[in-house]
Amino acid sequence: MADPFDGKTILIVDDDPDIVTSIEACLDETSAKVESANDGNKAVSLSEKLKPDLVILDIMLPRKSGFLVLEALRKGKKASDKPYVIMITGNQGQRHRQYAEALGVHEYLNKPFAMERLIEAARDLLSDSE
Repeated sequence: MADPFDGKTILIVDDDPDIVTSIEACLDETSAKVESANDGNKAVSLSEKLKPDLVILDIMLPRKSGFLVLEALRKGKKASDKPYVIMITGNQGQRHRQYAEALGVHEYLNKPFAMERLIEAARDLLSDSE
């Protein structure tokens, strides 16, 4: 079975350096190329440049919210188009989840989450793209 991370680019977008470091450490065990952004504007710019296969995106970001980043990522695309998006948030409200799903998020995880769950979601999404 082929490695779903092989040749893939993953962009982590979160303003909490501890979360970014933790996710990067988990993804170091994969063959994916991993980049990160700590604000919404940088996330959109890097996405345009890198064309990532997967974006792990926080909702609460400086300069541009995760929702606005998600809108930019999904603009003119079908839900099945790349990049796949896993949204992560500390907000427990259902309205945020529903809005994210309406914008085309592929997976929605509430913080704190098990890193294994995040990696499993990434593996599932990237496996679908093969």
